[in-house]
Amino acid sequence: MFSKEEATQIRKDFWIAFGKSFPRKWIKYNTQIKGFSFKFVAERKQAMVVLDIEHPDEIYNQLLFEQLHSLKTILTEEYLSEVVFDSNYELDSVKPIHRLYVLYPQKFSIYNKNSWRECFEFFVENMNQFELFFYEYEDYIKQAIQ
Repeated sequence: MFSKEEATQIRKDFWIAFGKSFPRKWIKYNTQIKGFSFKFVAERKQAMVVLDIEHPDEIYNQLLFEQLHSLKTILTEEYLSEVVFDSNYELDSVKPIHRLYVLYPQKFSIYNKNSWRECFEFFVENMNQFELFFYEYEDYIKQAIQ
């Protein structure tokens, strides 16, 4: 086991290594839609690329999720075949949100440096597809809350 400080340093090293290996400006929070953000998640036992919908207004959350759900066939057939739509994903803070995600398919631990490189490649490939989808359908998605 690692001490809290060691675990924190390993997580920090992971994200620094990712940034150095694949220097690129990702869209992440810059979607121009409140509470609608793309994220990389790397934890003790799993990694994933996600799109979180956590607008302060629950009605907007639902509208955005439904708008994305109407594009599910396109998203799965043309961009991310393994994407999961979860209308009631529970964060560690026990807060329920709407989340679309692609789970890293192999065994992963952020504390195992041998698993980092393949995870980085997974992140790049899948986030790139998520972003391409978003840019193509951004106007349609935004219509849900206009």
